[in-house]
Amino acid sequence: MERSRIAVAGASGLIGSALVRSLAADGHEVVRLVRRAARGEDEVRWDPERQYVDTAGLVGCDAVVNLAGAGVGDHRWTEEYKRTLRDSRVLGTVALAEAVAALDTPPRVFVGGSATGFYGDTGDRAVDEDAPPGDGFLARLCGEWEEAAAPAQEAGVRTVFARTGLVVARGGGAWARLFPLFKAGLGGRMGDGRQYWSFIALHDEVAALRHLIDTETLHGPVNLTAPQPLTNREITAAMGRVLHRPALLPVPAAALRAALGEMAGDVLGSARVVPARLLESGFSFAFPGIEDAVRAAL
Repeated sequence: MERSRIAVAGASGLIGSALVRSLAADGHEVVRLVRRAARGEDEVRWDPERQYVDTAGLVGCDAVVNLAGAGVGDHRWTEEYKRTLRDSRVLGTVALAEAVAALDTPPRVFVGGSATGFYGDTGDRAVDEDAPPGDGFLARLCGEWEEAAAPAQEAGVRTVFARTGLVVARGGGAWARLFPLFKAGLGGRMGDGRQYWSFIALHDEVAALRHLIDTETLHGPVNLTAPQPLTNREITAAMGRVLHRPALLPVPAAALRAALGEMAGDVLGSARVVPARLLESGFSFAFPGIEDAVRAAL
C-alpha cells in the first residue's frame, strides 16, 4: 500500500491500537479520533454520542476506519448496557459516515466495524457473506451498525463491513479472559462444546483490515475469520495442548446462563462463519489454525 493518511476511530481498543501500530510502522500517517480536544495534527476531536466530528481533521484522508464501540463482553447485558452497545456503534457510525460524505474530496474507502454476530446461531451450517441475518440482539445490532454507514455509501465511497469473529489475543476480548483460566488449569469446554467458534488471530485481523483498505474490488460485508471454524470443544482442547495444562473442567450451560444472563446465548450459540470473500480476493492467513493463533497471542 502506498503511503496514505488514514483515520481510525476506536484507536485505543484491542484491534484499533494494533492496526495503528502496524500502519505507523510502515510509514503511513495515522489520525486517531479522540473524545477530548485534539493535541496535535494526528488527532481529530469527535463525540459519537452527540454525532459530532471535526471534519477538518479528515481532510486529505485516503481511508477512514471505524472500530469504535463499547465492549460486548464487558458487562452483563442489562437494558441500559444494551443501549450503550447500540449507541456507541450506531451513533458513531452515522456521525463518521455523514462527515465522510460532507467532505469535498471524500476518502476512497470507509471501513466499518461489524461482527459475525450478524448471522446469529448457525448451528452446524457453514455460512458466508451471502447468508441472511440471524435472530437475537447481536444480529439486530450488527444490522443497524452496518445500515448506519449509508451516508458514506450514498456519497459513492467504497464501503466495507468487517464482520470480525473472536479475536485470539492476550490484551483484550474473550481470549484475555480465557488465557488466565487455562494457565491455571481451570479451562474446559463451555456447555456441550459442540457450538462452533469462528476465530481469527490478532495478527491476521490487522492484516485483513489493511487488505480491505487496499483492495479496490472489496465492498459490502467481508467476514474476518480463520478459514476453518472449530467447535468450542476442539478449541479448548487446543488451548490445553499449547499451554500444557489440562482442559477438563467444563462449564455447565446453566452456570453460564446464571453468570452471563442473555449474553450466555451467544457464548453457547454456534457461529460457523467462513471468510469466502477474503479468500477469493487473495488474502493469505499467517495463523490459520487455532494452535498457531494461540501461540502467536502468547
